[in-house]
Amino acid sequence: MLHFLEKAIIGMALLRILSGSIEIIAAMLILKVNEVEKALVINSSLALIGPIILIATTTIGLFGVAEKVSFTKMLWIFCGVGLILYGVKSN
Repeated sequence: MLHFLEKAIIGMALLRILSGSIEIIAAMLILKVNEVEKALVINSSLALIGPIILIATTTIGLFGVAEKVSFTKMLWIFCGVGLILYGVKSN
């Protein structure tokens, strides 16, 4: 089955599976510690992982379509991802 899938698709899917697994493990840790302060620390650590996964997945996808998309359009996509991150993180 993996012979029919592009390498970029496999990489993107594996990163998302990893991200989801980390989220589930964090949720279980939050339930286990049962303290708001520690739960906030665990939750805050997820704020670092999410953007990293977003950027990595987008980068893999862009490399997968690099021959189909112009360099200018790729720059616009990276700017868009940057703006999303800025909008989510700004106060």
